[in-house]
Amino acid sequence: MKKIYKIMSLALAVTAFAACTEKETFSTASGDDYPRIIDPVFPDWTDGVKPVVANISRDADFSMTLTVTPADYCTVRWYLDGEIVGEGKEIELGLMAGTYDFKVEVSTEAGYSTSREGLVQVNPLDGDPWADKISFERITAPGAAAVLYGNNLEKVSRIVIGSHTVTELTPIEGGLSYTAPADLEDGTYRIILVDAEGNEFGGDLLTVTSDVLITSGAGRTGAGKEWVMTGINMNKIASLTIGNQKVTEFTSRTPTEIVLTCPELEVGEYILTGTALDGSAVMFYSESGNTTETTVILSSSTVLWEGRHYVSWDLPDDDPNKKFDLIKKDVFATIKAGSVLSIHYSLEPDAEYHQIRTTTTWWNDLPGTAQTDLTADGVFTVTLTQEALDMIQAEDGFICVGHGYYVDMVTVE
Repeated sequence: MKKIYKIMSLALAVTAFAACTEKETFSTASGDDYPRIIDPVFPDWTDGVKPVVANISRDADFSMTLTVTPADYCTVRWYLDGEIVGEGKEIELGLMAGTYDFKVEVSTEAGYSTSREGLVQVNPLDGDPWADKISFERITAPGAAAVLYGNNLEKVSRIVIGSHTVTELTPIEGGLSYTAPADLEDGTYRIILVDAEGNEFGGDLLTVTSDVLITSGAGRTGAGKEWVMTGINMNKIASLTIGNQKVTEFTSRTPTEIVLTCPELEVGEYILTGTALDGSAVMFYSESGNTTETTVILSSSTVLWEGRHYVSWDLPDDDPNKKFDLIKKDVFATIKAGSVLSIHYSLEPDAEYHQIRTTTTWWNDLPGTAQTDLTADGVFTVTLTQEALDMIQAEDGFICVGHGYYVDMVTVE
C-alpha cells in the first residue's frame, strides 16, 4: 500500500509540474537590462566604410521594423543625416534621391543604449534630373562659382540650397554651373533640383566652407619649379611649409589658385602643411576625408596635367568624357625623344570593364603601345619615341581612350 501511495504521489507531482510548464510564458527582462537589437541583423563596416542598409528607388518608401529587448523598456530613435526623423520600433519615410547617413539608437531609462549605422541609398528614376558626385565639385565657398555634373540636368530651372534658391544656371558640358549664394553659412546642405513644372528631385549633398581647401596640384612638383595648386579660398593662404622650408611669398594668389616656386629640395617625399591668414590650418582634399597635411613627391618629372577626368568610349562623340584630350599638341613639341609619359589613373568601380589605350586624335595607336586591360588603380607608361612624337604632331595631338577609368595626373620624365 505504501508503494502504491508513493507512486501516486510521484504521478501527482509530475502532473503538477507539467501543469506549471504549460502556463503562458512571461517576460523576465527588466529596465535594468542592456538593450539589444535582435532583428534585423545589420551588415558590418568594411575598411571603415559604412554599409548600405537599404537600396531603393525614390518611388519606394524607406521602411524598417526593429525587434529589440527589453521590449517594454526601450526607446527607439531614428536618424538621417544626424537629425531625428522618427521614434518607435517602425519607420516609413518617402525620400528624395540621394545617399543618407542612417542611424538607429535604442536606449533604456537606466541610461544604457546601443545603435547601428549605415547608408540609405535612394536611386533616381529613369528620366529624373540627377547630379552625380564626381570629385571635389561638391565642395564650394560662399559666393564662389560651382558646378553640378549628372543626368537630365537640362530639365532643371532652379536649385534650392537650404533656404536659398539659385535661378541663374548656365549649361556646361555634362552639367550646370552656378554661383553659390554669398550669405550661405558653412555647413552641409542637401540640394533640391526643381524643374519648370515645380517638381522637386534630390541632388544629394553640397558642402559650403570658408576654410582654405587645396583640391589639386599638391601631390607632386619639382625643386625650383613653378608650382600651381588650385582649390577654395586660396587667397586666404598665409604660408605653406614643405619639409622644413616655409614659403610666404607667392607669384600669384587668387580665390581658386596659388602659384609659387618650390624650394630647392632633394628628390623625395615631404610633408606639406599650411596656415591661413586667420591662423587656421590649410586643409587638403581627400576622398576619405580632408586632412591638415599631405604628402608631396618631389621628382625630376614634370606634371603636364592634374585633375580627375572620366574616360569611356561608350559615350557619344560630343561628350567630353569620350576621351582624354586635355594636353595640347604644342606641349609635346618641346618633349625630347625617349621621355616617359606616365598616366596616373583610378578605376570606376561600377564600370563593366576597364581598358586604356593611347592614340593620336586620329585614333591611331602610338608606336609600341596596345589596348590594355586594367585591374587596379595605377600608372600606365608610354615611351615617347621620335616616331611617336612625330605622329602626335602630324595627327593633331595625343589622347587617351578606353573605358571605365579616371585620368588623375599625367607626368613626363
